[in-house]
Amino acid sequence: MDQSVSNSQDVRKRRVFYIPGYDPIHPRRYRELYRKESAAQAQVSGYGISLAPKQTKGPYGWHVAAEMDGTEVQSDVEVLVWSDIVRGSMEATIAGTYLQLARTAWTYITTGALRRLMRLRKGPVIAALYPVGMLLMQALLALLLAWGVAHKVSLLAGLAGLSGGLVSAAGWSIGLGTGYALLHWFKARDGKLFAYYLMHDYAYSAASRGANPPELEQRMAEFGRLIAEALQDQQLDEVLVVGHSSGAHVGVSVLADLIRAGLPADRPSLGFLSLGQVVPMVSFLPQAERLRADLRYLSQRGELAWVDVTAPGDGCAFALCDPVAVSGVAPEGKRWPLVFSAAFTQTLSPERWQALRWRFFRLHFQYLCAFDRPGDYDYFRITAGPLTLAERYKDRKPSQSRIDVPVSKFTSVAAE
Repeated sequence: MDQSVSNSQDVRKRRVFYIPGYDPIHPRRYRELYRKESAAQAQVSGYGISLAPKQTKGPYGWHVAAEMDGTEVQSDVEVLVWSDIVRGSMEATIAGTYLQLARTAWTYITTGALRRLMRLRKGPVIAALYPVGMLLMQALLALLLAWGVAHKVSLLAGLAGLSGGLVSAAGWSIGLGTGYALLHWFKARDGKLFAYYLMHDYAYSAASRGANPPELEQRMAEFGRLIAEALQDQQLDEVLVVGHSSGAHVGVSVLADLIRAGLPADRPSLGFLSLGQVVPMVSFLPQAERLRADLRYLSQRGELAWVDVTAPGDGCAFALCDPVAVSGVAPEGKRWPLVFSAAFTQTLSPERWQALRWRFFRLHFQYLCAFDRPGDYDYFRITAGPLTLAERYKDRKPSQSRIDVPVSKFTSVAAE
């Protein structure tokens, strides 16, 4: 790993900016997850870690005091919130969601993106097809119920000596109302089914064919200003940006803009950790020129260290897919990201893996959680430990099984 990305090897004070994925939940969820899982990891790994109220201005966050390897470290973690944007994009009616389904499927199929994504990993493509199949099944059940109720009404009317168009119309009105009530019932239970949630997620990027919606661009500019302010703080040893799931491609663009604008000469080390990324779901779309340009640009910069961690056991991520290379924009002299696996089947005990392996959405968050057989990936050592991201992985080799061949049909980039 290139030493030019790091101004300091040792960390006493750090700022962490966490960018969530497409998640409508209040950021306190991430604080509680960090509190619970850091305590579990500390018990396994034998270090000390505790949380306290945040000590910085800005977005929601918390303070972490840790003692690892004989060193005391103070870290402030802040969540760069865009959950309000997510909630706004999820306000579609039932009919509106089915329209999103049709538009999203049309976009991915007609552009060839779906076919090419399947050449990478089947897991995330199946995850993308799941809400389509689930919503279509719900619609079919609603139609069958509507037909059954209408047929029953007609039979009852016939027994009463009634018939004709009005009876048939009344039967279908009652039937369709009952079918629509069933769809409402399914939607009310989407907290367990995730069909509407995932449909809104994929539709959000597909609606603009890969371009960032204006409200997201505005929020990303705010994120960039917050990180830029932290990089001005000479008391810090590291500024670490963590992008999880969809937050990974948001982080790519935020950091690309930040570096283009120029960084202070005397600054903390800058690190970018992308976790469980789904970058190809966006970068493979025709209008994702901004993202592809940012991927290309960031992959050759010496101002930061970029480490990308996924795991084949995570069926919702494009595991071990180099997001720059597979998007077809890898330049000569490419240095980032360093791609390796969190290796769930090795870093979780057989008992723990057996308990989690079919909990797909929980596994997608495992990167932020404790491992009972930790390897060289430990989220809490990275975010609260005494080494910069660059120093921690300076000798780490990329996974041999990574996918780093160009697959995307669309490789055009926005002018820089």
